[in-house]
Amino acid sequence: MLAYNELMKKVTMQTIADQLSVSRVTVWKALSGRPGVAEELRAKIIQKAEECGYRAFAEPVSAGVSAPKAPVSGQVRVRPLSSSSQERLTIAVVAARPESSLFWMSIVHEIAAEASLLGADLMYINVPSGYHEGYALPYALHDGSVSGIIIINVYDEAMLRLINTLAIPKVFLDTMPSIPITDLSGDLVLIEGRVPERLITRSLLDRGFRRIGFIGDISCAQTYYDRYLGYLDAFREAGLIPDPGLSATGSLTITREYEELGAFLDSLTSSSGRLNADGFVCASDFLAQFIRQYCDAHNITTERGLILTGFDNSTEYSNIAGKITTVDVKGSFIGARLANKLLFRISHPGTARELSYVSTEVIFRS
Repeated sequence: MLAYNELMKKVTMQTIADQLSVSRVTVWKALSGRPGVAEELRAKIIQKAEECGYRAFAEPVSAGVSAPKAPVSGQVRVRPLSSSSQERLTIAVVAARPESSLFWMSIVHEIAAEASLLGADLMYINVPSGYHEGYALPYALHDGSVSGIIIINVYDEAMLRLINTLAIPKVFLDTMPSIPITDLSGDLVLIEGRVPERLITRSLLDRGFRRIGFIGDISCAQTYYDRYLGYLDAFREAGLIPDPGLSATGSLTITREYEELGAFLDSLTSSSGRLNADGFVCASDFLAQFIRQYCDAHNITTERGLILTGFDNSTEYSNIAGKITTVDVKGSFIGARLANKLLFRISHPGTARELSYVSTEVIFRS
């Protein structure tokens, strides 16, 4: 039989987590007085820690890491995950062009804020938008510097597959239709888009608009492909067939979206400036603002006024913000969810991979 002192040495936060069927991060939050844990659960965790005789007294905090809040119980004191070389966690955000919009930057900032709250350091790693022969991922992703990674805004199949080979915990925000979800070696988070796009498109069809196209590269992102399926669902429900000539679903060159979408619009516009379409369901507000900008600049009109819808509910584009029907994705919370999901994956490496959808809300505007 183990001596009492030997038994106490074996009691860890993971021990408490396993007994209560919660994550190690949840135990750490509860014992260190951090927010994000219901008070009833916090009390249970503290009680279980006291029953187990858990004693993890605080140590000096490393430079650059905020000191933990006062412990909830005088008998239960824990050090943050980053307080020693043994427990310090560093996670990384792997991204291509996160600065391309406020949407992506807000997600990165939220990941950083949540990681700090959880006592983890955040490393940012930029990768090229497209893979090229001979490219190798940064050494920090191979040498044990990071405990896990969150992949955002990477939409190149070769690059995603290269990242997918890394033998560390991973969480992907979106993927590409050409990569089967079963091939991913990490959790996948998708922004739900099929239902909202069906509702938006169906509302336009119910109002008598028939010549409605879809704008968005459906081979680029699984989320764009899902939104396109929602667009098709609405036509199918209405017993109608969309005109494929009114949609631009092929790839767009980065930095040349405006010119390429302009060429598409020109192909649908008569010499008098009349557009041979009622409007477009756009896969993002980013694309919608290009359409609006080009039509305004070239005096392109429609018989009943150009119909435009977007996705993301962005405030970044003044020509459409607050003016068009769009979809609110509450992006400020996505980063926190990604950080928490990765820390769970790090703490429970043997659990099955997860596919989850972030729900969205349609904002109808006239």
